[in-house]
Amino acid sequence: MSKGILGKKIGMTRIFNEEGQAVPVTVIEAGPCGVLQVKTAAKDGYSSIQIGYGRKKESKTNKPALGHLKKTGAQPPEFIKEIKISGDEEFEPGQEIKVDIFEQGDFVDIIGISIGKGFQGGMKRWHHSGGPKTHGSMSHRRPGSIGASASPARVFKGKHMPGHMGSQVKTIQNVKIVKVDIDNNLIMVKGSVTGKPNSHLIIKQALKKRKDKK
Repeated sequence: MSKGILGKKIGMTRIFNEEGQAVPVTVIEAGPCGVLQVKTAAKDGYSSIQIGYGRKKESKTNKPALGHLKKTGAQPPEFIKEIKISGDEEFEPGQEIKVDIFEQGDFVDIIGISIGKGFQGGMKRWHHSGGPKTHGSMSHRRPGSIGASASPARVFKGKHMPGHMGSQVKTIQNVKIVKVDIDNNLIMVKGSVTGKPNSHLIIKQALKKRKDKK
């Protein structure tokens, strides 16, 4: 069974484990998420569920989305994504998915959008070492030569250059769940995850790990 839920990054803190060690954790508000649509292999070619997290005003939702939501009577969510499922799992529109699908010791993959850094130079974006700092040098932070003379007389694709940094979809794999707070819809995972506070996240069952053996 594949498990997944949508949530929002709250921030970072630390908790103490049973051995008295301080563990840095990221607090995520996960769910409850309503099932908006169920897709099947027979009808749509694959099996998945469309789920929504949060609430937003109807005035900020376009009419096609409102018509789609009227089928289940759900309120407009602020974040909608699809979670793939196996064909054996049964879901119904209107059903709620809560944080209790996970438990302490589970491993998850967390998908989010990294923090945007704007336009950055090569030293910050790609960790270039930079040019000489003394003897009259005028190339402290410049990229320097980027071509290859007369042959092949072009710049190769993928060349590390200054440009837009951040604001990319990133997946953090095999993140361990340290604590699950069912009453407050919170998941605490070990370490940091991508994204800034209040950014939306997708939390899925890890593909490479399932549960802590300890």
